[in-house]
Amino acid sequence: MWHRPLGAHNDDMDLTRGVSSGLAHPLGAHRGDGGTNFSVWSRTAAQLDLLLFDDVDDSRPSRWIVLDPQQNRTSSYWHVRVPDVEPGQVYAWRAHGVFDPATGRRHDASAVLLDPYGLAVAVPTAYDRMAGTRPGRDPRTAMKSVVVDLSAYDWEHDTPLGRPFARTVIYELHVRGFTAHPNSGWTAASLGPTPAWWTRSPI
Repeated sequence: MWHRPLGAHNDDMDLTRGVSSGLAHPLGAHRGDGGTNFSVWSRTAAQLDLLLFDDVDDSRPSRWIVLDPQQNRTSSYWHVRVPDVEPGQVYAWRAHGVFDPATGRRHDASAVLLDPYGLAVAVPTAYDRMAGTRPGRDPRTAMKSVVVDLSAYDWEHDTPLGRPFARTVIYELHVRGFTAHPNSGWTAASLGPTPAWWTRSPI
């Protein structure tokens, strides 16, 4: 593993100070003990890079940590612990490996990737959904993940229901598909305190 602040040219700099291999669990970015543990799953990547940005609109990361498969990989989990990374830190991943769509492998080291286990997303001013389909990726157009502190979230006196999973039904709903057809009863007038999709029974 090595750590390179972009633009640094001092060969005497200790570029790995404090950065350690980290833990495979939990997945995502989690704060603790003065640092943040990053973990992501990839079975086919040959190498993963962790990119840390000072701002979501930056064109280049301020820190670039290359994960070593010998030190920073456990089975198919890639992980690293970085000290002094606080909530609000913007980050992303890059994955190196074989690009062979026919076999389902689409590694592209120029792509700036969201953390699939991330808890928050930052959208840049120049966000362009189609930019990822064009050559010459610009980090300024890509969404990025954000380190968060769950303990700081204000639940506004909300508490868990305490209902056992054996008595729980989870129904996932795509609101647009649920309300697009005229039989949904949704109209412009429904944009009130009780939208149609709240009152229409799906089952």
